[in-house]
Amino acid sequence: MARRFRGESHHKVDNKGRVSIPASFRRVLEQGDPNHTEGLNPEMVIVYGDHRRTYLECYTVDAIDEVDAKIDALPRGSMERRMLQRLFHGQSFPTIVDETGRFVLPAKLRKKINIEGDAFFIAAGDTFQIWKTETYENVELAKAEAWLDELPEDFDPLSYLDATAGD
Repeated sequence: MARRFRGESHHKVDNKGRVSIPASFRRVLEQGDPNHTEGLNPEMVIVYGDHRRTYLECYTVDAIDEVDAKIDALPRGSMERRMLQRLFHGQSFPTIVDETGRFVLPAKLRKKINIEGDAFFIAAGDTFQIWKTETYENVELAKAEAWLDELPEDFDPLSYLDATAGD
């Protein structure tokens, strides 16, 4: 199994849109890039999606290849395939991490999620997300807290994993 992204951190975005990727995330990007060799910079794909998406989803090459294979398995010409192609092929941005561990976040993507000087990175297993800090705290974190508040005090979220034991 491939290494997973883990953790969260805040990083400054400079005036040119350059931002550092957390060091531990870089190792996962390298491992998830089948063309990566020592001395080369890993590639990744940023999916920015439609108007409803308020964050950027960053995929390793292997992870986006898996998504692409699933899209390709859908019937050619089907609405589902066309929409997923638009969301994952058309509304995405391939990029390379430079030798200093940074990449350029284009102005279009910074504007889309309203990032100015600070970006919040959070791991999501085989992807990671980039958020405007305030949006994450006000929207996503609030959703998680509301979900947890509906559960009994002694509830163990790991119990959800028991349902996958037969998989």
